[in-house]
Amino acid sequence: MSQKKDRERFLALRHQNPDYKGFRGYENDPSKTGNTPLVAVNCSVCGKKRNVAVGIAEEKGDNYVCITCEAERESAASKA
Repeated sequence: MSQKKDRERFLALRHQNPDYKGFRGYENDPSKTGNTPLVAVNCSVCGKKRNVAVGIAEEKGDNYVCITCEAERESAASKA
């Protein structure tokens, strides 16, 4: 596209949404996984440090169980 068309497109989008700041790249897309802020939490079963989404860390607190330990629990429960 030409610069003129780019500018016209930008102004049209800005007119629809005054807070529009322009395209900033796909890496900043909020719908894309991996843009969730993470925090380090220790697993209450194995004690390993895991990077977990902030919301999950706040919800579980000190009782967080990592995916590996959870899978081991489920497989042990299904065998019994």
